[in-house]
Amino acid sequence: MEMRHVSRFGNGPVRTRDHLHWNILELYRQILLGLGAAERLAPGQIASVGVDSWAVDYALLSHQRLLGVPFHYRDSRNEVGVGAVHAKISASELYQRNGLQHLPFNTLFQLATEGPLLEIADRVLLIPDLINFWLTGVSVAERTNASTTGLLHAGNRDWDVQLARTLGIRPHLLPPLVDPGARVGRMTPEVADTVGRQLNVVAVGSHDTASAVVAVPSEGDDFAYISCGTWGLVGVELKNPVLTEDARGAGFTNEGGVDGRTRFLRNVMGLWLLTESQRTWDPIATDAQRSSRLSALLDEASRVRNPVAIFDVDNPLFLAPGDIPGRIRNWCRAHGEPVPASPAETVRSIIESLAAAFAQAVTDAARLADHDVSVIHLVGGGSLNTLLCQATADRSGLPVLAGPVEATAMGNLLVQARAAGRLGADLADLRAVANRSADVLRYEPHHLPPHRSPITAEVL
Repeated sequence: MEMRHVSRFGNGPVRTRDHLHWNILELYRQILLGLGAAERLAPGQIASVGVDSWAVDYALLSHQRLLGVPFHYRDSRNEVGVGAVHAKISASELYQRNGLQHLPFNTLFQLATEGPLLEIADRVLLIPDLINFWLTGVSVAERTNASTTGLLHAGNRDWDVQLARTLGIRPHLLPPLVDPGARVGRMTPEVADTVGRQLNVVAVGSHDTASAVVAVPSEGDDFAYISCGTWGLVGVELKNPVLTEDARGAGFTNEGGVDGRTRFLRNVMGLWLLTESQRTWDPIATDAQRSSRLSALLDEASRVRNPVAIFDVDNPLFLAPGDIPGRIRNWCRAHGEPVPASPAETVRSIIESLAAAFAQAVTDAARLADHDVSVIHLVGGGSLNTLLCQATADRSGLPVLAGPVEATAMGNLLVQARAAGRLGADLADLRAVANRSADVLRYEPHHLPPHRSPITAEVL
C-alpha cells in the first residue's frame, strides 16, 4: 500500500466562556476541501471514503440540525455527569454491562449533563457519524466507536436499551448500528457538487484506535499494541471481553474492534503531556513550529543523566489544558520526587513516566486476559519518538516494533479496500498488507535484570 497526504489541517479546542468545544463546522469545511483536492489529484479513481476520529464526543440533532456546538471531552462539565450516572447505577454494575474503564468523559457521563437539550434532541451522533451524516444524509452509528459511549452492551454489542432508559436517555436517540466495511451511502448531490464527484462512503473502524489496530503489522496473536498519539491506548486484542472485577479495578476497558474483536486496553495520558508542555514553554508558536522544535528538546532530554521523577501520568491533575510543567513540579514536590529544573528534565521525566505506564499496562493486560505477549507494536505518531520507544522496551523487557506512523489512516484504507473486494476477508490478510507496507524499527530492551521474566519486569 502506498499513501499520500493530500490535505492536513489543525484541530484544536475553542473556549467559549467557561467551556471547551470543537470547531466542527471548520473541520467539515476542511474535509470537503481535502476530498475535492483528492478528486482533482486522481479524477474518477476514488473508490470510497471512510471517516474515523477520536472517541466519545458527539453532537445532538433535532430535525437533522445541530443543537449547539459539540463539547470537547476535556470540558469541566463531566464530573457532574459522573455523579448523576452513579446515582442511578453502581460502577460495578455499569462495568458488567458496558465493560468500559471509568473515564469521566465517556459519552454517557457527558449526556447526563445536557439537561433540556437532550429532551429536544431526536438523534445523538458521534463525531465520525456526524460527518458521515453530513456527507450522505444517512444517520447510523459505527459499532467500534459506539462501544466507547458506555451505552453498548459488552456481551451482545448492541445498544443497551435498558441502561439507556435507566439513565433517562430515550432509545430512539441512538442510531442503527453498522459494522466496519458496511456501505453508509452515496454523497448527497450538494456534497458531490462541492467535491467534484459523487463518492461512496463506507463505514470503517471509526474510532481511530480501532483503525490503528487493524494496521498493526503483526504476524501472530501474541502481541500487545500501543496506539500512541495524544493518548496512549495500551492493550491486547481478544475474541471476547474481560468483565472481571480485577479488570475493572485495574482500569481496563473493553472496546469494539474490527471484525468483532475486543480491544482490551487501558487509556494512558499519552503525548498530550509533551505537546501541552510545549504550549506552556512556547505559547505563541504554531503547532508546526513546536513540532519542528521537538526533536531538539528530545535530544536534550536524551542527554539528561541525573535521576528524574516517575510520576503518575494518569492523575486527573494532568487532564485539563494548562501549565503541565508546573503541575508536574507540584506533583513531584508533594511526593518527594526529584523536581525537574529545566525543560529537558521535564521532557525526560514525561518520557520515562509514559514508558513506565505503558510497560505496566502491557503487564496488566497480559495477566488479566491470560494472553501471551512476546512483542509490543507501537503505532501512531509516538512511533517516531525514539526515546519513548527505547524506554518502553527497557521498562517492559520486550522488543518494541515501532510503526507505521499513520496506522489509523492505513487501517481505515485497508477496511475500505476489503469492502471494495481488493483484499482478502480475514484480518490477517489486512495485517499482511500492513506488514509489507510499513517502515518498522525494532527496539530491543537494554538493562533487563537477568532474574526477571520480561513480561513481569518491574519498573527499572
